[in-house]
Amino acid sequence: MRVLLLGGTGDARKLARQLASHDVYSLAGLGRVPDDLPCEVRVGGFGGSEGLANYLVTESVELLIDATHPYAAQISANARTAGQRCDVPVWALRRAPWQPRPGDDWRAVHGWPAMCDALAAFSRPLFTSGREPLNHLNTIPAHQRWVVRCLDDHPGNAQALVIGARGPFTHESERALFAQHDIDVVVSKNSGGAATEAKLDVARERGLPVVMLARPPVVEADRTFETGDALLAALDAWRAGAPIQHNPTS
Repeated sequence: MRVLLLGGTGDARKLARQLASHDVYSLAGLGRVPDDLPCEVRVGGFGGSEGLANYLVTESVELLIDATHPYAAQISANARTAGQRCDVPVWALRRAPWQPRPGDDWRAVHGWPAMCDALAAFSRPLFTSGREPLNHLNTIPAHQRWVVRCLDDHPGNAQALVIGARGPFTHESERALFAQHDIDVVVSKNSGGAATEAKLDVARERGLPVVMLARPPVVEADRTFETGDALLAALDAWRAGAPIQHNPTS
């Protein structure tokens, strides 16, 4: 009863700590590779849905769990296609998105060009949206100075400070960051979860807008879970002989 867990998030690492020694935790390899898990760890891509399907067959995988980032839509689509091709059930952990609260000024955008348009009137944006800004450090408008926070260190330039840091982030540390760099707008993905939510609270406190990159469409799975605990309970039941269920949300 071998499980392949597609991860790369904090939620996925928590799941991986509960896997068996013959299970596999798969990472794209962009961040730190954990060395303290009870299961096998695989780093690198599969070569699209066809490569993933081949892996499921050759490695005798009986359950595929998609616990990737909410914005990793292509990986989720590949998992769905590969599972259908090989008749391997796909379970997905779908973290709920953040919801705006009273006092929030969220401005939804789709894609990098729209994000740049939304930032045109600001001078000190804080990017907390992943590695994408690193591809544009040489195109920063003259009136802007960027602070880019991503998982790993990266060279900046005269107009950009890149901070390598991993959550969870506290309200105190976020307040200090905003004040130190005179942040006037936040750029974020709607990732959900508590680990990085403090930036939204601080933006609300300071009356700052948040340019929010909209989530991609949700990829269907055979079973969807809203929490890691619910998924682990179902996994334990499956290992104990419970039949695979299809399409419920837990």
